[in-house]
Amino acid sequence: MSPKSALKAKSEPGQAETSPRPIALLQWYDRHRRRLPWRAAPGEASDPYRVWLSEIMLQQTTVKAVGPYFEKFVARWPDVTALGNASQDDVLRMWAGLGYYSRARNLHACAVAVTREHGGVFPDTEEGLRALPGIGPYTAAAIAAIAFDRHTMPVDGNIERVVSRLFAVEDELPQAKPLIQQLAATLLANTRAGDSAQALMDLGASICTPKKPACALCPFSEDCTARAQGTQETFPRKAPKKSGTLRRGAAFVITRGDELLVRSRPEKGLLGGMTEVPGSDWLAGQDDAAAKQQAPDLKGLSRWQRKVGVVTHVFTHFPLELVVYTAKAQSRTRAPEGMRWVAIATLADEALPNVMRKVIAHALD
Repeated sequence: MSPKSALKAKSEPGQAETSPRPIALLQWYDRHRRRLPWRAAPGEASDPYRVWLSEIMLQQTTVKAVGPYFEKFVARWPDVTALGNASQDDVLRMWAGLGYYSRARNLHACAVAVTREHGGVFPDTEEGLRALPGIGPYTAAAIAAIAFDRHTMPVDGNIERVVSRLFAVEDELPQAKPLIQQLAATLLANTRAGDSAQALMDLGASICTPKKPACALCPFSEDCTARAQGTQETFPRKAPKKSGTLRRGAAFVITRGDELLVRSRPEKGLLGGMTEVPGSDWLAGQDDAAAKQQAPDLKGLSRWQRKVGVVTHVFTHFPLELVVYTAKAQSRTRAPEGMRWVAIATLADEALPNVMRKVIAHALD
């Protein structure tokens, strides 16, 4: 069925209800659903807190990476009220290494809002959920469907892939998103909306994979337009990705015995509120000499030593190269304003982003 035909059938009374696709999807899900730490067992009600927490963590991150972080969070903060009463610094420390740190700040802000403004109970509608910090259209739909069984279909990357192949959506992403959203809604069963959504997510994660999809095992195998054309791996269509301009800078790793000099980044902006070693600005075309001039000024500091090689890191919008300089401070050297000394042995407890972990490892190697 073409995308236009599918949408026409959905709009005609009685047509969507008789479509075999939602039924086939749920039957497949009942046999093959993934067991995930945040997912309710068959027949059990979903916990909105666990659904929300997992959805925030899973944004731009894999299930495999999220699992250990999710377990740590629910062990430390078993419900939204506990998380709302925590400090943002503690949340950032627990989040360190998971990336995209604005999510952690929004996570904490949302928990505070639910605790203080909603008595520790999540709103059960998309509209109410979207009013909370850090919850956009997709996340609101996912929580509404999975936690409260609202009749809505969230569309993540897995669902985009399944739908674009099933209907052979020729439009490129991101322009195709509204059409894919409409087509995905045709796969909703009259009941079990949350299971319909999770079924499509599982189908994309385990069967309709980006490369070499296992089409023979798919409940839509006989009904998939892309499979009939032999073009599965060409969907979804995507506009050429633009890579950002390389930025360069310097990082200054200063030790005082078994301590390291660090500071906190500004609350707003890239890696907001995270811990870092002092460094230069990150600029396109910056040369090493200009970057080195931004080193912190401490009395009695040993001569700067440049480490061989560079630390590389790729952010969403640009790649980064950092040269690393090391120096040693005298035993009673005071930290400059806005900085502090921390024990190297306790660095695991600091909210260090991955790029800073790379810098410190390179410097202390």
